[in-house]
Amino acid sequence: MVRRPRGGLPVLLALAVALPLAGEMPRAVETPSAAAAHVLLERRPVTLPAGAMARLGERQPDLAKALAGVELSAITYASDGLRVRGYLAVPRGAEHLPCIVFNRGGNRDFGALDDLRAAAILGRLAGWGYVAIASQYRGNGGGEGREEFGGRDVDDVIELLAVLDELPACDGERIGMYGWSRGGIMTYEALARTDRVRAAVVGGGVTDAAAMIAARPEMERVFAELVPGWPEDREQALAARSALRWPEKLPASTPLLLLHGAADWRVDPSQSLDLAAALVRLHRPVRLVLFEGGDHGLSEFREERDRMVRDWFDRYLRDRRPWRDPQPHGD
Repeated sequence: MVRRPRGGLPVLLALAVALPLAGEMPRAVETPSAAAAHVLLERRPVTLPAGAMARLGERQPDLAKALAGVELSAITYASDGLRVRGYLAVPRGAEHLPCIVFNRGGNRDFGALDDLRAAAILGRLAGWGYVAIASQYRGNGGGEGREEFGGRDVDDVIELLAVLDELPACDGERIGMYGWSRGGIMTYEALARTDRVRAAVVGGGVTDAAAMIAARPEMERVFAELVPGWPEDREQALAARSALRWPEKLPASTPLLLLHGAADWRVDPSQSLDLAAALVRLHRPVRLVLFEGGDHGLSEFREERDRMVRDWFDRYLRDRRPWRDPQPHGD
C-alpha cells in the first residue's frame, strides 16, 4: 500500500472524501472478449449502512437523493482469464441508456474503490441517467493477477465494454469514458485501442510519465514495483504510458474534455496543456479547462467540475451532437 503524503495520485471526486494513477505501446484492437459470453461473472447488490447514508445526506443531499433511484452492485468479471473486481451503478428501471466507464486513480489499495466511494462516483453518474461501471484493475479489491499501472491491466478497462454489452440497460452504441489521474493513463490507452468510445473526459491526467517521475522522483518506486521488466524496459514502458508520445493514436472522432487544476502538485498542469496543444495541431476534437488555483481533484470547484462533466457527456454521448469542425475556418 502506498500512502505517503506525497506518494500517490489520489483525487477528490463527487463525495467530499479523498480518492485516488508493461511496456507495450497501445494496440489497435477491439474489445478482447467482445464475442465471448458471460464476461460478467458475479453481481452482488450493495446496500450502504444507514449511518453512511445519513452523513451523505447531510454533506450532499442531491447525491443522497440520486442514490435512492440507483442500483449499486459489486461485480466480478473475466479479463485475460482473471477474475477482476469492480462496481456497477444502474438507474432503476433503466432501458437502453448511455453508459460511462470510470477509470479510477491511484494504485493497489491507494485509490481503490469501496462501497461508499463507488456510490459517490458511480452513483452520481447514474443519477444523471447513465449506466456507470468501473474496474478495480487486476489484483485489487480481491481480484486475481497484478496490476501493471497501464500495461496489460488496460485490458481490464476494455473488457468493461463487453460487460456493458451483456446488460439490457445499456446502449452499446453510446459509451463514454471518464478517467482521473492514473485513470487518465488508462483512458488514453483505451481510446487508442477501440473506436467504441463516443466521448471522453480526463481530469488531472498523466500524459508524460517520464516528466512526472522527473518532477516527483518518489513515483519511480511505484513504477518499479508494478511495471514488468523494470528497469531494463524503462524507456519503452514510460513511452507506452504517455499519450503525449503518440497523440495521433487517439481517435479523431471522439470529443475529449481535459480538466486540470493550475495548482495541482501531483500531476503538473503542463501534462494536459501539452497534450491539448498536440491535439490542436492534429485538428482533433479537444477542449481544455484549466482551473485557477485548482488542486489535483478540483475539490474547490466540485460543482463546476461536475457540471462540466455532465454537460459534456449529455451533449456528445447522450444526445450524440456533432463536434464542431476542428479545421481552421471562419472570418
